[in-house]
Amino acid sequence: MASSSPDPADTSSAVAERFAVVRRRIADACRGAGRDPADVVLTAVTKTQPLEALQQALAAGQRVFGENRVQEAEAHWADVRAATPDLELRLIGPLQTNKAADAVALFDVIETLDRPKLADALAAAAEKSGRILRVLVQVNSGAEPQKAGVLPEAADNLIEYARATGLIVEGLMCIPPADEAAGPHFALLRKIARRNGLEVLSMGMSGDYETAIRFGATHVRVGSALFGERNRPETPSRG
Repeated sequence: MASSSPDPADTSSAVAERFAVVRRRIADACRGAGRDPADVVLTAVTKTQPLEALQQALAAGQRVFGENRVQEAEAHWADVRAATPDLELRLIGPLQTNKAADAVALFDVIETLDRPKLADALAAAAEKSGRILRVLVQVNSGAEPQKAGVLPEAADNLIEYARATGLIVEGLMCIPPADEAAGPHFALLRKIARRNGLEVLSMGMSGDYETAIRFGATHVRVGSALFGERNRPETPSRG
């Protein structure tokens, strides 16, 4: 007996239900922390997802998306962007300086600024394109050698440097070590943000976004809880 393909309507309904569950859990976590749920933005992580998943997310009312790679994001969103004026794209993966111009042209926010050379490249690309670029500084809170991000003790200097280039530094981003409790890392990020007058904290993924909300996250990056497991293996260091 031949197997039948999944009904697209059923798949779309499942995605919509996952979004509803995650949004409800975000609201519950906010209320538990004495926060307004409107103060936490859900960033749907669409790396490696098929175009059908993106369309289902858009149909569920989602408008903020995170992507890991410039080239994949271009394939995902180039044809969608013009028809979705309220779309916000955030780069949440590491960025090479030679891709800075492409990233500036596509993304609304770069969350992974982690070195002065990249700040220079982004500032130059933004100036050339006439854009005012919003960025987050990625902090390698666990000092893991395999991960991108500035070390915590160097974060203040990078924030100051990036501001001097003309970039709009809105906040910080981190990805705690997978084998450690996330709370202390979120607390560290909040401490660095406060002493630098930054309000945006992008922290928390599918397994720990409720903890991140308790520590002040303003943006949570959720992928597998919304779309299921990724279509191909990824390194554990990205949301």
